[in-house]
Amino acid sequence: MRKQTECTTILVGKDATIDGSTMIARSEDGGRTIIPEGFKAVNPEDQPKHYESVISHQKIDDEDLAQTPLRYTSVPDVSGKNGIWGAAGINAANVAMTATETITTNSRIQGVDPLLDPEDGGLGEEDFITLTLPYLHSAKDGLKRIGHLLEKYGTYEMNGMAFSDKDEIWYLETIGGHHWAARRIPDDAYVIAPNRLNIDEFKFNDPDFACSADLKDLIEEYHLNPDREGYNLRHIFGSSTIKDAHYNNPRAWYIHNFFNPDFGGQPSDQDQPFICRANRKISIEDIKWAESSHYQDTPYDAYGDEGTPEQKKTFRPIGINRNFETHVLQIRNDVPAEIAGVQWLAFGPNTFNSFVPFYTNVTDTPECFQTTPKFNLNKIFWLNKLTAQLGDTNYRVYGELEDAFEQKSLSECHKIQHDTDKAVKGLSGKELQDKLEEANKKMANTVYNNTVELLGQMVDEGHGLMTLKYDLLD
Repeated sequence: MRKQTECTTILVGKDATIDGSTMIARSEDGGRTIIPEGFKAVNPEDQPKHYESVISHQKIDDEDLAQTPLRYTSVPDVSGKNGIWGAAGINAANVAMTATETITTNSRIQGVDPLLDPEDGGLGEEDFITLTLPYLHSAKDGLKRIGHLLEKYGTYEMNGMAFSDKDEIWYLETIGGHHWAARRIPDDAYVIAPNRLNIDEFKFNDPDFACSADLKDLIEEYHLNPDREGYNLRHIFGSSTIKDAHYNNPRAWYIHNFFNPDFGGQPSDQDQPFICRANRKISIEDIKWAESSHYQDTPYDAYGDEGTPEQKKTFRPIGINRNFETHVLQIRNDVPAEIAGVQWLAFGPNTFNSFVPFYTNVTDTPECFQTTPKFNLNKIFWLNKLTAQLGDTNYRVYGELEDAFEQKSLSECHKIQHDTDKAVKGLSGKELQDKLEEANKKMANTVYNNTVELLGQMVDEGHGLMTLKYDLLD
């Protein structure tokens, strides 16, 4: 059985962020079964020299792995049952990649270029980070690499993925079994991409767009375009279903209205724009709030007072029990390249966790973020699962404790990061990496200890709220 991932991607260009960095973010969400995620630095000697997918048993020709790989960070599925499933990371060239956003398709393109059956091979979400990120020297390199892999090996599922460097962000979506299309995100814009095919307006022969060489011919030959003018890839290759109206579109609608209150519209609107502008510059805290959101101050909030029981279950929230890890891959432009890459990372449901801003120019990661497959409260993944499940029993009480915990954790991490940025000036090589690893460990331990403190506060508050109690004390 394949691992399920249903995510929410947020992309923010360098002129749209508060500090001039590029940011690509995604919550990696799973199904009913808990999927423990870890944090790992993959050094060149650890990169596979020979590769075979676990799900499809697709073997990759050695010449496609022959380039000298770069070191990179990864957020793998620690069980290994579904393959590596690296999810997201930043490499030694300060190129970031998040993969993948499960997206939709339609019968027209599937009749032309069907998805592969995994029993017949092909690549999928378990493979893309491992086969792509260590070989990239720019965001645009990601398009070339993925294009080559898709055209040669094919895929058995629809995927969206993003690439960034200090200047550019590109978002790519697979189309059918062997095709793809990508768009450069304008520097002053942001994107919200839920689990549907997201790219709308597309311009062939424009440097800000890229695709399979035969994509336009394929559209014309098989009469795939329903529009009278132009090319809208969501209309041509995507979906517009009841599931989109309830599962996908409301997530985009809610964040759009958070980033720009004049956005308006209705939660189920099918044609929400792909490229948008906010009414302010976007911060890490904005992205974390959005990825944690559950339709607050609307009738659709599962924890709110406004809606009926039916309304509270109408739309799929972004912050959900199935968040297993959430990241923001940030490439900064106001610091030296050696410390520019930062992977903000949080494990577990986003309503009860905090980001940690890990430097990615490292060869190892903090112990408490190296998750074990089985329940272990020394690992922050499992600790966050526990605080979220306890917090869910009475959000009105525990939510305030979480807000204070997250404010405290983020401020302390910001302080450690600011101090480290200054302290490592003039350092290089192993001396620099040692200092960055020391800072990463300090931030990880700070947030771990704050989470333990939060759990203790929740136990104290919850003691008197238990159902199994009796007010007359003997």
